Amino acid sequence: MKDPVCGMAVTLASPHSYEHEGRVFYFCCAGCQTKFSADPGRFLQPTVVEPPIEGATYTCPMHPEVREDHPAACPKCGMALEPDMPTLDEGENPELIDFRRRFVWTLPLTAAVFILAMGGHRFSGLSHSTSSWIQLLLTLPVVLWAGAPFFVRGVQSVLHRSPNMWTLIATGTSAALAYSVVATVVPGLIPASFTSMGQVPVYFEAAAVIISLTLLGQLLELKARSQTGAAIKSLLGLAPKTARRVDIDGSEADIALAEVHVGDMLRVRPGEKVPVDGAVIDGTSAVDESMLTGEPMPVSKRAGDKLIGATLNTTGALLMSAAKVGSQTVLAGIVQMVVQAQRSKAPMQRMADRVAGYFVVAVVTIAALTFVAWVLFGPEPRWVYGLINAVAVLIIACPCALGLATPMSIMVATGRAATQGVLFRDAAAIERLRDVDTLIVDKTGTLTEGRPRFERAIAAEGYTDDEVLRLAASLDKGSEHPLARAIVVAARERKLRLERVVDFDSASGVGVSGHAGTRALLLGNSTLMQQRGVVVDALEAQAEALRATGASVMFLAVDRQAAGLLAVADPIKASTAEALATLKASGLRVIMASGDGLTTARQVAATLGIDEVHGEVKPADKLALVKRLQAEGRVVAMAGDGINDAPALAQADVGVAMGTGTDVAMNSASVTLVKGDLRGIAQARVISQQTITNMKQNLAFAFVYNALGVPLAAGVLYPFTGWLLSPMLAALAMSLSSVSVISNALRLRANHPRE
Repeated sequence: MKDPVCGMAVTLASPHSYEHEGRVFYFCCAGCQTKFSADPGRFLQPTVVEPPIEGATYTCPMHPEVREDHPAACPKCGMALEPDMPTLDEGENPELIDFRRRFVWTLPLTAAVFILAMGGHRFSGLSHSTSSWIQLLLTLPVVLWAGAPFFVRGVQSVLHRSPNMWTLIATGTSAALAYSVVATVVPGLIPASFTSMGQVPVYFEAAAVIISLTLLGQLLELKARSQTGAAIKSLLGLAPKTARRVDIDGSEADIALAEVHVGDMLRVRPGEKVPVDGAVIDGTSAVDESMLTGEPMPVSKRAGDKLIGATLNTTGALLMSAAKVGSQTVLAGIVQMVVQAQRSKAPMQRMADRVAGYFVVAVVTIAALTFVAWVLFGPEPRWVYGLINAVAVLIIACPCALGLATPMSIMVATGRAATQGVLFRDAAAIERLRDVDTLIVDKTGTLTEGRPRFERAIAAEGYTDDEVLRLAASLDKGSEHPLARAIVVAARERKLRLERVVDFDSASGVGVSGHAGTRALLLGNSTLMQQRGVVVDALEAQAEALRATGASVMFLAVDRQAAGLLAVADPIKASTAEALATLKASGLRVIMASGDGLTTARQVAATLGIDEVHGEVKPADKLALVKRLQAEGRVVAMAGDGINDAPALAQADVGVAMGTGTDVAMNSASVTLVKGDLRGIAQARVISQQTITNMKQNLAFAFVYNALGVPLAAGVLYPFTGWLLSPMLAALAMSLSSVSVISNALRLRANHPRE
C-alpha cells in the first residue's frame, strides 16, 4: 500500500498508522502520520468525480503499482486512475468527458483573449488598460475552472514530493497569471524595466492558451490511450451474453451468463457459443476453437470431452455440465493475464521513471537560471523576457512523453500478442525474450501432441498382456500425465475391470506407485525401476526396439518383480518441425530434455533435427540444466507443459508454457502459448523485438525533444538568431509530443510477425 501523504510504499508492519472514517492508513514515518491526522481530507480529495464501479480496483496507466478501491488521481504522476479490469459496457472515459466539457466551454474565451492580446484592442478602439481588464475577466474562468484539475494535481505532486508534468504546468501558468493580474490591478507595483512602449505588458493569453492547449493534448492522449484497450475488449466480446440451462425436470430456459453455476446442465445448440468451461454429457459435434487457440479446423467433441467457454458449436447439439464459471474460465484467465501484463513495468520503464523524477527538478532549476540570466544579461525589457522564457521552459519540458514512452508500447504489444495466442505475464518477459539465445524444450505435449495413443502391452512370464494393461490402468487412474490417460482409456475401451488403488504416489518425471489390494504396484521408466531395485533386463531388448520407433516405454512391477511393459506413442505435432526450423534459423540453440528413455528421445530429436538431447531427466535434472546454462552466460527459455517442468520454467529467464498443459506449468511460466504451438515462440520473439525497438524510439524521441526544446525555450539561440519560443507554442509542442509517442506505439498493432 501507499503512504497517503508522500506516496511511498508501506506495509502493515509499519508502526505509524491512523484510523479515519473506519479505514486504517499506514505511513512511512511519524511526520507523515502527524500531517495526515491534522487534516485527512487534504490528502484524500479525489480530482475526478466518477461513481465507483462495484468491486473494481483502480490503477494508474503509468504507475501500475498504485492501486485504489475508488477513483482518484495518481499520487506520483497525477493521471486519473482507471479500472484495472475493463468492461464492455463501461462507456466513455469519465476524464475524457470532463476535459472535453472544460475545453469546449472555455475555448471561445481563450480565442477572445488571444485576439485582444494580438492587437485586437487597437481595432476596437479599446485602451491598453481596458483591454487588460477584459482579458483578466475572460482568462479567470479558463485558468481557474478549465485548468482546475491541472492545479490540483500540481499541488498534490508537491505534497507527495513527486514532481511531474503537472508541477511544471501549474508553476508556469501560475507565474504568467499572477504577474498579469498584478500588472492589471496595480500596475504601479511593476518595475519600470518591465514596461514596453510605456505600457506594462500582460500575458493572460499565455496562461489561457496553455490551459486550452494542454486540455486539447489530454483529449488527444485519452483518445489514443483508449485504443490500447481494444484487444481486451475484443477478448471480452467473445463471451456469449446468455446460456440455455436445462433443469432437472427437463425444462429449458435462457438465463444471463452471470447466473450460471458450477454443475448446471446447459444446452448448446448448433451455431451457438459454448457459454462456460465444462464437459460434454451427451451429444456429438464439431466445435470451432479458433477464437482462442487459432486452430482453423473444428475439433470433434463427444461425451466426456472438455469444452472451452466462448468457442463456437458448429453442427450438432450438445448437453454439457458447467465446470468453471465467471473469473475461473479459460477466457477470463486469458483476459486477466493480458491486463496484468499491460499494467506491469518493463526494466526499461523503471529506468525512465527514475530519470523523469530527477528531470522535473532539473527543469525547475533551468527555468530559474533562465530567469536570472535574462534579468542580468538580456535586452530590455529584460524582466519580461526572463519571465516569459522561464515559463516556456517549464511548459515545454513536461515529462509526459517520457512517462508514456514505454507503457503505451507494452499495452499495445500485449494486446496484439493476445490476439495471436501469446500471453505475456508481465512487461519484463517481453523485454527479456528478445535476448534469449538458448531454448530447452520438453517432449511430451510440447514437441508432440500430448494426446498419446496406447500401442501395446508386453507381459513377463506369469502375466497376460491384458493383465499388465489392467494393473497399469488401475494405478494410472490417479495420474494426470498424458501417457497415463492413454493407458486408462485403452483399458476402458477393452472393458477391463480396474482395481481400487490406495497409497498412490507420483514420483514426478519418473513414474507412479500404489497398492491394489495386497499387491504393491510400480509403473515408470527404467530409472524408477533401478531406484526401487526392480530388474527388467529380460524386457529391455523389447523395450529398446519399441523406443527406436519413437514410442514411450513404461515398465510395470508387482511386488518388486517385473510384470511387463507398456508402449505408448505420442505423434509429433504437425507444426513442430516448422517451428524448430524457424527458431534455429533465428540463431537459437535448441535442446531437448525429456523424461522418456534416451533412445525414444533421440529418435524424436533425430526426426526434428535437434542435436542436443537429454533423456530420462527428472524435474531436478531439468532445473539443474537451466542453472548450468545460465552459469555459462546463456539467456535461457524453457518450454514445457507438465508439472515436472514447473521448476525449470520458474528458473529460466523466460518460461514458456503450453496452453494445452497443466495449470501448474502455466502459473510457473512468464509466457503462455494458448495454441500449444511452438511457432508461437517465434511470433513472441518478433513481437518482443518490435516492442523494444518501439520503446527505444519513444524514449529517444522524448529525450531528443526535451534536449532541443529546453534550450530553445530558454533563449539560447536568441543572441545568434533572434529566435524565442512563445509559451503558447511550447504548450502546443508539449501536447503534440505526447500524442506522437502514443501514435508511434499504436503502430505495433499494424506490424505482423515475419515468418
